[in-house]
Amino acid sequence: MDQAHAHHEGEHGHQGHQGHQKHQGHDHHGHGAVGWPMAARATLHCLTGCAIGEVLGMIIGTALGWGNVPTMILAIVLAFFFGYALTLRGVLAAGVDFRSAVRVALAADTLSIAVMELIDNGVIALWPGAMDAQLSDALFWAALALSLALAFVVTTPVNKWMIGRGKGHAVVHQYH
Repeated sequence: MDQAHAHHEGEHGHQGHQGHQKHQGHDHHGHGAVGWPMAARATLHCLTGCAIGEVLGMIIGTALGWGNVPTMILAIVLAFFFGYALTLRGVLAAGVDFRSAVRVALAADTLSIAVMELIDNGVIALWPGAMDAQLSDALFWAALALSLALAFVVTTPVNKWMIGRGKGHAVVHQYH
């Protein structure tokens, strides 16, 4: 061990390395408590991408005169796309190469977006009249708002569980 490295070790002791693994009072390797605020922020991040994709998919499907199923499929695809894109933006800004950034985004967001889309689209599909509501109908926006809110409530504990095990958005935080 060279003198400079020995000084660094002596200055920070064993805690120096562990301190880098901790961020905002939680341990990314699953050994510490993960707070609800972090899980809520991760869920809100996914919700933003999902909402953008859902609304854009509905607008495009409606404008093109598509039926419910192709419009819903487009909305789901766009929800995943925008969810991943928001994560990619941050990871790429940290200097990570594109291929690695894509892997990080897939690892961080796939389960979260999938749960969110399942809840969101399930509510829309089961709400009487919501599938046939147009963008100009209050029912469309009320059903979408409630479905996204419910998706947030259901997905937040999923994200808390994943982050606590070093998965999901815990993977992204190492690049911030």
